[in-house]
Amino acid sequence: MKSIIYARVSTKKEEQETSLDRQVVELTKWAEDLSFDVVDVISERHSGFDLNRPGLYELFDTLKKGKIQAVLIQDDTRLGRGEAKLAIIHQLHRVGCKLYSLQQRGELELDAGESTVLSIIAKVEELQRKMMNQKISWGMQRAVKEKGYNPAKNLKNQGLGGREKKEVPLEQIVALKEKKLTYEEIAATLKGFGYDVSRATVHRRYREWKQSQQEMLQKSLEMEESR
Repeated sequence: MKSIIYARVSTKKEEQETSLDRQVVELTKWAEDLSFDVVDVISERHSGFDLNRPGLYELFDTLKKGKIQAVLIQDDTRLGRGEAKLAIIHQLHRVGCKLYSLQQRGELELDAGESTVLSIIAKVEELQRKMMNQKISWGMQRAVKEKGYNPAKNLKNQGLGGREKKEVPLEQIVALKEKKLTYEEIAATLKGFGYDVSRATVHRRYREWKQSQQEMLQKSLEMEESR
């Protein structure tokens, strides 16, 4: 199982430095006992109440790049304190990553209150996604009914080889743009549906669609003039 070791202390005091080194050594030994494949070791000195941590950014960046299945920690407080801890655990659960606590000698087990909070957060997010999906669906239906366009007919470079385009729902981009959403808002909305797209990608795809519409209009005018 591919894993990451994450160790943290809150200050730069000498005793904390020793604690940080000990965490890494003990977690590395435990990973060997579990036959885990450690692909990265992250250690940092930062407050657990703060989410703005370089090591935390590195952790999530590594999770995005590779198929990491587990994160090894000394105990749940190493991830963070208070609300910050729950936010981090929630994000790790979202990407399907398991948490292993050396203190508990196995998968991390939260207390009843923390588990309830995380369950509520997950249900609220799911409801928000469903509501947003329904709003987009309604918007697309109105756009098709009122405008009568079919953006799928305007996709270019299909089956011509070269680098594959990132999967992006063009119809949703067009529908959301016509609702006056910014490219950043559209990108954020699509990410909520699992599309890993940036503002630049949304802008480029919408620009390509607009260009294809203009080309079709130009051809139509030329055909009219030639009659």
